[in-house]
Amino acid sequence: MTSTHTSSRWRLLAIPAALAVASAVALTPAGNAAPAAAPAAGVSDDFDGPAGSPADGSKWTYETGDNNGNNHERQWYTSGAANGALDGQGHLVITARKENSGNNCWYGACQYTSARLNTAGKFSQAYGHMEVRMKLPRGQGMWPAFWMLGGGQWPDDGEIDVMENIGKEPNTVHGTIHGPGYSGAGGIGAAFNGPNFSDDFHTYAVDWSPDKIVWLVDGQAYQTRTPADLNGKKWVYDHPFYLILNLAVGGDWPGDPDGDTQFPQQLVVDYVHVS
Repeated sequence: MTSTHTSSRWRLLAIPAALAVASAVALTPAGNAAPAAAPAAGVSDDFDGPAGSPADGSKWTYETGDNNGNNHERQWYTSGAANGALDGQGHLVITARKENSGNNCWYGACQYTSARLNTAGKFSQAYGHMEVRMKLPRGQGMWPAFWMLGGGQWPDDGEIDVMENIGKEPNTVHGTIHGPGYSGAGGIGAAFNGPNFSDDFHTYAVDWSPDKIVWLVDGQAYQTRTPADLNGKKWVYDHPFYLILNLAVGGDWPGDPDGDTQFPQQLVVDYVHVS
C-alpha cells in the first residue's frame, strides 16, 4: 500500500485463531538475528484439477470469517470450494458474491461472500522470485491481493504486498512493505499504472534478496526498496514469509460496493510460482 491510503494490512492485528496457531508453529521469527540466505526451495501451483474442486490442501488453507471486522470489509470468507474453486482449465477462481452467508459480520448479517487462502504452516520462504498470474475483478468495492506475511505479530514480523488493486482504479496496482514504525497508512510502496488489469491476465511479482525487494508487473520492474528507504526503522524482511491470495469486498480503502457494482466478481488465478 502507498502512504496515501489506509493500509489493507492493519486488518491483520487480529488473525483467526487457527491461522495464528499455524503461524506460531511454523513461522515464528528467529529473534533479531538475520538468518543466512539459503537456497530457495520454491513452490508451484498451476491449479490443475477437476472443475469445482478446492485448491490443493497440501499447499493452501482456506480462512473463514469476517476478518474480525478489520478494515471494515464486508465479506464473509467461506471454506472449501464455495467461493474459491478450480475451473477445470488450470485456474483458481475466487468469486465474490452478493448473498447472505447465514453468518453475522461486524455490521450485522453478512451481505457478501468471498475466499481467502494462505500457505501458513505449509509453505514459507525467505528470498526468491514470487510470481502470480491473474485476471482481476472490476467495480467499486473490489479489493484483490497477492501478499505475504512473516508471522503472526503484525507489523513487527513484516508484510510484503506483491499486488493490490481497488476496483474503482482498474488501471493501477500497488506494491508495499509494512513493518514496525511504517505500517498502515505509513506503509512504504508505489503504484504502477498500466492497462485495465481486469481485461486480461497479467503477472505480478517480487524479486526478494537480502536487503532488497524489487516489484514487477509483466516483467517490468517499477519499484525497489532497501533498508535505506526506512529512515532508520527496522528492515524485517530477513526470514520466511507465507503467501496469501484473497478478494475482499468493501473496506476503508476501496469503499463499499455501490449500485453500479455487478456481482458476482471473480479473481482468476492462473498460477503461483515461487523459486
